[in-house]
Amino acid sequence: MIDISRKRQTLRMATAEALVKVSATAVEKVMAGELPKGDALSVAKVAGVQGAKMTSTLIPYCHPVRVAHVDVRFERTDDGIRVVASATAIDRTGVEMEALTAAAVAALTLYDMLKPVEKDIEIRSLRLLSKSGGMSDFVEPLSEQLRAGVVVISDSAYRGERQDTSGVEIVRRLSELGINVVHYSVLPDDEERISDELKQLCDVERLDLIFTTGGTGVGSRDRTPEATAKVIERELEGVAEAMRSFGGERTPLAALSRAKAGVRGSTLIINLPGSKRAVSESLDALLPWLLHAIPMLKGGSSKIHTH
Repeated sequence: MIDISRKRQTLRMATAEALVKVSATAVEKVMAGELPKGDALSVAKVAGVQGAKMTSTLIPYCHPVRVAHVDVRFERTDDGIRVVASATAIDRTGVEMEALTAAAVAALTLYDMLKPVEKDIEIRSLRLLSKSGGMSDFVEPLSEQLRAGVVVISDSAYRGERQDTSGVEIVRRLSELGINVVHYSVLPDDEERISDELKQLCDVERLDLIFTTGGTGVGSRDRTPEATAKVIERELEGVAEAMRSFGGERTPLAALSRAKAGVRGSTLIINLPGSKRAVSESLDALLPWLLHAIPMLKGGSSKIHTH
């Protein structure tokens, strides 16, 4: 199975269809509930719902999904019955397979119940009609290349006693998104130096995005949140909450992070933890939806269409 543990839970929806080709006479019997086996539409609907709930059992590499809602409906067509199934879940992976399975099982149930009165039955055109809700839905189409800065805050890295890995990870992840990292620096855990650096990057360099890494814990030298609080004009509490919530699903130690996020002018500043793993998990929680804020800071409007 594909590892989806790094994905965020989002609202996922999908719709699929299948066409059951039968004669007009058979369709009339279905619609009237006059088949020998009973009310085919009611039974097929229940079967479709059950099929959606059993998808991960039927299809080996399909992840179990906590299905929140399944709907199966039927429409008369010129050459048979159209089955339309939709599925909804709040989870880490999509529900297109659940919708497809629901449509397929409902169509097969109709086939089974039509057999006594119809010999020429065909199930065709099983297909996905729509799906939504993955993180790709929250990618902001950017009209210009963003300029970012990475500030590593660590006494030991500043003295050359250890090699930075968390800042390098931030640079790598931003570069993968096509963001131009134009600034990288390593500072000691000094509150004034940190705040001066952030002001320079915001007010003089006019960067779009700044990530700091390190100094967000409860140690006596951890002063990054205090330095950031001096610089930002508006705090974005939800960004820090998103990181702690996502990290808390992996380790309870995430609750000890005092990271802050906020805005100065048109620059977005986010504190990340100091370890490479914690940085990676925090970026999993924030990207790409965080970029939604950049055009809004510049006076534009968002191009993301949410549910």
